[in-house]
Order: sequence, then structure tokens, then C-alpha cells
Amino acid sequence: MSGHSKWATIRHKKGAQDAKRGKIFTKLIKEITVSAKLGGGDIEANPRLRTAVLKAKTENMPKDNIERAIKKGTGDLEGVDYVELTYEAYGPGGVAILIDALTDNKNRTAADVRSMLTKNGGNLGETGCVSYLFQRKGIITFPADTCSEDEMFEAALESGAEDVSTQGDEYEVITAVEEFADVLEALQAKGFKENSSEITRIPDVNISLEPDKTAKALRLIEKIDDLDDVQSVSTNLDIPDDFNPDDYL
Repeated sequence: MSGHSKWATIRHKKGAQDAKRGKIFTKLIKEITVSAKLGGGDIEANPRLRTAVLKAKTENMPKDNIERAIKKGTGDLEGVDYVELTYEAYGPGGVAILIDALTDNKNRTAADVRSMLTKNGGNLGETGCVSYLFQRKGIITFPADTCSEDEMFEAALESGAEDVSTQGDEYEVITAVEEFADVLEALQAKGFKENSSEITRIPDVNISLEPDKTAKALRLIEKIDDLDDVQSVSTNLDIPDDFNPDDYL
């Protein structure tokens, strides 16, 4: 899980910066709106909406923003009609990249993604070319100084998690997608405060590249993740814990 964990840490730090610019709120509002549109506005009866709202709350999104996003999804308020898209691509060195987007303009999003890939040593692939390499899982991270590894492991498994591992200065709790919200809420009720929480795609196997190609691939992934219509990016790139892409400019 080392590649995923490092990228998850990078995304979390980026997210803290994005929050100041409002970008992370925009992405969360899109997800809440689409979740409500597809499954209805009842949080308890709509697992995807429940997960999206829980994520919004952990990011301190105001309650009014959440409620407006739900009403836009259910049609109680006028809103934008978003479409879900997934792009499969290859980056430098053949690293696999999965891109999940929510957009109101498919042509714009496709052009933005394709342009970003082309300019940075990547290319779009056919449907199914890399998605089989990943599994959708819930990931919750906690600071390692919260408790001992054994205590974290016991609490997480009692809450319904699938696995727990130590990654640097964090514990990484892995859950089934269907159990994500229950596990997060159960651990919060036990007094644990998460560093980050998300539903993402975990690669079955990470691949290692030469440092210069790792740096190029990481820069491409970060640039794609910054596109307005992109909700998340997953990769099977193995990123060493002490790796700094700026050393390979």
C-alpha cells in the first residue's frame, strides 16, 4: 500500500490548501448533489449520500451548504446537471492512472484531461485497460501517536474495518465501500479523530519507476487532480516515503 499511502498523504495536504480556495468544497458539493439525484435526499436511506455528507462534515462544510446541495440534487432547488465520467490512462513509464470526474460539459472535461496527459507524457487508454488493476475501498487515516498499533487494530476491526496498517506516522484503516461510513462513525464515537477519510481505488500491486520518471508521473497526477471537473485520481505508482519530486526538476 506504500504507493497509495504516499499519494493519499499528498492529496490530504493539497486538500487543506484547496479548502482555503474553496476548491474542495466545490468537489464535495458536486458529489452530494449527484448522490442525492441518484439515490434520493434521505441520508439514512442513501449510502452514497451519507458518505458524501459525512466527508463534507469532516471538512467543516457549513450545514446550509450541505442542505442546498442535497436540494439541488433532488430538484427542490434549481441546479446543474452533472454527469459521472471515468477516464483510464497511462502516465510516464506506463504507470496506470484512473480519473473520476463530475462535469456539466463532457467535451470540456475530455479535452482538459487529454490535453493535460499529452503535455505531460501520458495518454488516454481504452475502457478497461487499467481499471481491473484497482479495487474500490474506504481509507481512513489516523495519527500514529493517537494510540498503540494494537489498540488501533482492535478498535478498527471491532468497528467493521477490513485491515489496518502503519504507514509512516499514520495508521491506515481499510474498509469495504459499503461499511465506510459505519466504520468512520464508530471510530469517531470511540474518540478517534481522523487525519483524512475517502473512498478511493487501491491498486492490487504498485509499480516502481526510476526517480526521474516517478517525478514526472507524480507531477502529471497532481496536475490532473487539480482540474476543476476531476473528483479524484488513483494510481499504481509506488512513491517512496522520502521522495521529493522537486529533486528531479
